Amino acid sequence: MATRQSESVWDYPRPPALEPDTRDIRVEFAGETIASSSAAYRVLETSHPPTFYIPADDVNFNFLVGSNKQSFCEWKGMAEYWTVRVGLQVADNACWSYPIPTKRFAAIKDYVSFYPSRMHACYVGDEKVDAQEGDFYGGWITTEIEGPFKGGPNTWGW
Repeated sequence: MATRQSESVWDYPRPPALEPDTRDIRVEFAGETIASSSAAYRVLETSHPPTFYIPADDVNFNFLVGSNKQSFCEWKGMAEYWTVRVGLQVADNACWSYPIPTKRFAAIKDYVSFYPSRMHACYVGDEKVDAQEGDFYGGWITTEIEGPFKGGPNTWGW
């Protein structure tokens, strides 16, 4: 497989872009594969590593429990959250989706995105991703992605 070209998050647009991604995307927690897909979408927004959205058919909802948490994105709409539970191991509000996204993001209706910081491992192809700093954004950092990234301490004013 060809190596992807480096991408600077400062070249990503605002408002964000939505891009299909056919690489193998995998999410693991407590020894289980929670999601696995080669039909994901990436959301690309200035100063943020990509977030990956996985089709609902490729997510094992046996490990997801609905949450009362919601959040609002000015670009995508109202998000709902799930807690991931495998046996006694729990990751609260570890993933989210948009059941009624804005028209611009209609393609990710009911797709699920995971915080890599709350999972035991997330992969893009064979590469284990690093989590975006902070607890607000859910960016997936791979070796092809260049920062600096918004999300960590003292970056809110950028």
